[in-house]
Amino acid sequence: MSDIFRPYEKLVEITILGKTFLVPEKNSLLRAFQFISPETIPYGRFCWNQECQYCKVNCQLFDDDQARPILSCKFLVSEGMSISDLAPELIGCLRSKLGQAAQAVSGEEPVGTAGNAEP
Repeated sequence: MSDIFRPYEKLVEITILGKTFLVPEKNSLLRAFQFISPETIPYGRFCWNQECQYCKVNCQLFDDDQARPILSCKFLVSEGMSISDLAPELIGCLRSKLGQAAQAVSGEEPVGTAGNAEP
């Protein structure tokens, strides 16, 4: 699988929905997502060339004042970047790695809580 990543010398720290991950430098953010979840990202409906928009995220770089929308297939990962919102396709693919954060963004209730209203 290492053939799909551009050569890198170190891993950099990024934050996705408040959760920290180490990913390879000098790679697109979408490749970084694939590094985090190699079993799901390859099966997403991503075009990898900015046409589908399924990889759109809101991203704040360490020196930015606020988050801005970017396409993760075209933007290189950098130390300290913070992802505050993900397209639904990415949430679905990263759900197991993001845990509760993915449920909060997608508006889903945690498993086992639906229909448990107090009498």
